[in-house]
Amino acid sequence: MTRSPIVLGSTTPPLADWHTRGLIGGWPANEACDGLLPGDATYGYDLASLLDRPAPPPEPADFDAFWAATAAEADAGPPSLRLAAPDPAPGRLRETHTVQTGTFTSIGGNVIGCWVLLPRSGSARRNLTFAHGYGGRYSPDFEEELVEPDDAVILPCLRGLGALSLRPDIPAAGAEHVLHGIESREGYVLRGCVADVWRASAELDNLTGAAEHAYYGPSFGGGIGALALVHGRYRRAALHVPTFGHHPLRLRFPSIGSGAGLRRRLATDPSILHVLAYFDAMTAARRVTTPTIVCAALWDPSVPPPGQFAVYHGLAGEKQLVVQDAAHTDFPGQQAQDRSRVELLRRWLH
Repeated sequence: MTRSPIVLGSTTPPLADWHTRGLIGGWPANEACDGLLPGDATYGYDLASLLDRPAPPPEPADFDAFWAATAAEADAGPPSLRLAAPDPAPGRLRETHTVQTGTFTSIGGNVIGCWVLLPRSGSARRNLTFAHGYGGRYSPDFEEELVEPDDAVILPCLRGLGALSLRPDIPAAGAEHVLHGIESREGYVLRGCVADVWRASAELDNLTGAAEHAYYGPSFGGGIGALALVHGRYRRAALHVPTFGHHPLRLRFPSIGSGAGLRRRLATDPSILHVLAYFDAMTAARRVTTPTIVCAALWDPSVPPPGQFAVYHGLAGEKQLVVQDAAHTDFPGQQAQDRSRVELLRRWLH
């Protein structure tokens, strides 16, 4: 079932002239940022054009077989979660949860760090896997409003990222991390990151026992999440400004962060499009029947909006679109829109 979009802000000026008046996150008005960022990160799209579903990108004939093999490899790992002594949870969850640092082993023998929040009351009614954006996670800091007193939560730091999964052989900066191992689909770091999500969820389920499981991922975690949803492991899901949607489309546009890294590599090595086709969030979304809410932005210098909306368009099951004015930047009215977005996510995931 497809619902009408929920629009949290304005789809008309002043959005269109924010960049010229210097209101967006400090980005220089009327000029590019380091030669990468256009002044107006709508990229010429308004909401009406973003709601037009693009033709899907070409997909490999063995896309499903590739991800089935990756899932089988991830599932073959035995339980390996090890937890440190518990501490009080952060913020408002202090009265209801404890938090522990932990490690588990993912595919390729990679040791992944995480935080685990467990309800003080006993058994968990619901399990939650919360991924992170391309900046990693350096503390158990997340949208606490999404968690109920009887929820268990695992917060993995995906390989090469965050405070707990840094590695000397994997660059942590988004524009470099996204290129690690891109020479082959099997060795590409994003394949490992999807497996890390699956292992994190399995480790939490093994720890708490059978419980309904939901997924939330922002930005990098949204694109990885679309891939992780392919095999129906989650009861409900939420993706916030997801990246990796429709690579041939999104890579037309200058941006900052991981997209900039891919564009620079693509300029000298077009062969990466063959590998990226296996990691396209829109291609993955076309297989996703999990009820999923997508929060997308109209103005975004890091994840061009056409790619975000492509992930939403691709979803094959029940879905809801939420539209914010901007993302990956500060913008007028942001706090109110963020509060509304988090409340919508909370309702959806429950």
